[in-house]
Amino acid sequence: MSMTYSLRNKVALITGASRSIGIGAATARQMAQAGADIFITYYRAYDIETTALAGETNEINQLLTDLRDMGVRAEGLDLDLTVPSAPQKLFDRVESVLGSVDILVNNATHSENDTIDSLTADLIDKHYTMNLRGLMLLCQAFVKHRTAKETPTPTTQQQALQLAGGGRIINLTSGQGAGPMPNELCYAATKGAVEAFTVSLSAAVAPRGITVNAVDPGATDTGWIPPELRTQLDNQAPMGRVSLPEDAARLISFLASDEAGWITGQIIRSRGGL
Repeated sequence: MSMTYSLRNKVALITGASRSIGIGAATARQMAQAGADIFITYYRAYDIETTALAGETNEINQLLTDLRDMGVRAEGLDLDLTVPSAPQKLFDRVESVLGSVDILVNNATHSENDTIDSLTADLIDKHYTMNLRGLMLLCQAFVKHRTAKETPTPTTQQQALQLAGGGRIINLTSGQGAGPMPNELCYAATKGAVEAFTVSLSAAVAPRGITVNAVDPGATDTGWIPPELRTQLDNQAPMGRVSLPEDAARLISFLASDEAGWITGQIIRSRGGL
């Protein structure tokens, strides 16, 4: 017997969904199929500056069209999440067009290769302001907006759980816990901090009925893996292949569902055994 997880009547905010073959876009499609209304963020300036995989400009509009064709509402915003005021601006915008956010997926990231010899203060700051500070402020804005409308102020933990109504935060982390990443020092350091933050935040907001988890999708084929490395990783993988964006999207969507309401403070390694 198959089981499905409905996200109907939920609003999901997914950051970093500019590329049609990325985890953000796959998660948006998966959640839309489950019935959630979707708001995505993207930042084309970063895509163009840091990677040759930026994709076509119309990919974003096509994704939004595809989501709407699934029968849900879908909107997006080009936004630099490293700006301290951006999270508040974002949540105000989402609430004005879709209503209160039920699910926050922190998928947007900054990633550049570095070594101990090429490390600079600027490079450290670029990773920190997006991967950690930006994520933390987004989580704060989610909690603030999620609970601000709730009155009266809950007097017991049980009342708090009922009022909050099961908010979900899912952070994307990486493989720094599975082994060293000597050519991605800034990225590994900030993603390691995301894991630590996830565990502590989960305890802080549990009385408000909000769960917080992180997903490590492993090496995921979003177009960045050179053919030689892809062959190497496929050969090393116990299940015979690297991760696909849809693998992460299915797990993220489950964690966003009511069925996952007892799961919080977890770092889930969804790596196919790698």
